[in-house]
Amino acid sequence: MAKTNFGQAAKSYARSRNDIPVSFFESLNLRGISFEGKKIADIGSGTGALTRKLKLRKADVIGVDPSVEMLDEAVRINLARFEAIPYWHGTAEDTGLEPNHFDMVTVSRAWHWFNREAALKEMKRILKPMGKLIITDSGFLPGSMAVEAAFELLESHLGQNLKPAGSKAESRQRINGFPVEWFAEWQENRFELRDFYKLDYEVMFSTEEWVDRIMSLSYLAGAPAEKREDISSVLLKKLHTQFGANASHTIPHACHVCILETF
Repeated sequence: MAKTNFGQAAKSYARSRNDIPVSFFESLNLRGISFEGKKIADIGSGTGALTRKLKLRKADVIGVDPSVEMLDEAVRINLARFEAIPYWHGTAEDTGLEPNHFDMVTVSRAWHWFNREAALKEMKRILKPMGKLIITDSGFLPGSMAVEAAFELLESHLGQNLKPAGSKAESRQRINGFPVEWFAEWQENRFELRDFYKLDYEVMFSTEEWVDRIMSLSYLAGAPAEKREDISSVLLKKLHTQFGANASHTIPHACHVCILETF
C-alpha cells in the first residue's frame, strides 16, 4: 500500500504526539518486561516520543524511521535535552540493522503503515531468539465536543468521510483495537501472542495545542502547505468561537497493546 509522507507534519507531530501514558510502562513492568540494559529497535520511531522514554528507562535503544524530516525533529529534541540516542534512516521492511541483535522491537502508532508481511520477516531477522515484539496503537477517542468540532471541519474541507488510517481502513473487524487479520499474520510468521490489553487515559490540550494535534493527523500529512495553513487557521477560529479563547480540552485517549514473542 502507498505510504503517507509525514514530513510536512513533523513539527506538529513533535509538539503534540508525546502522550505515551506512564500506565503503559507500568503495565509492562507488571508483566515482567523491563527495558533496562535491553537492546531495543524502535521501528517507525517518528520524532522519538517512545524512543526517548525507552532511553530514560535505561534501554540501549535506536530509533528507525523512513522520514528524514521526522528524524531531524528527533535529533533536534535530543540535542536540546542532551539525550544521546542514535537514529537511523530505514524502513520497517528494510531497517539495515544487524541480524539477531535485539532483545525487543517496539512499534508505536505505525504498524498500519507497514507492508506487514515484509516487516514481520525483518523483525524476525533483527530479533534474537525468543525476542519480543511490542506493538501499540494509541490515539484520542470520538465523542468529546472538541474532537467532533475538529472532525466536522476536516470532513467539510477535505470533502470526504474520514476513514481509519492506513491498513486499518481495510478491516471490518477489530480485536482490542487491532484488525483481526493481524493476529493470524503474527501467528503464521511465528510470533506468539503473549498478551494484549487496552489502557484508558486523558490528555489536556490548550486550543492551540489541540489544533497542532489535529494538524499531525495522516489525513493532512500529504496536503499542500497552503491547504494545511488554511485548515489550521479556520479550525483555530472555530474552536475559539465555540469554546472561548482560553479554553482547555480534556480529551479521552486509549492505548492498545500487543506483546508478541518469536518462536
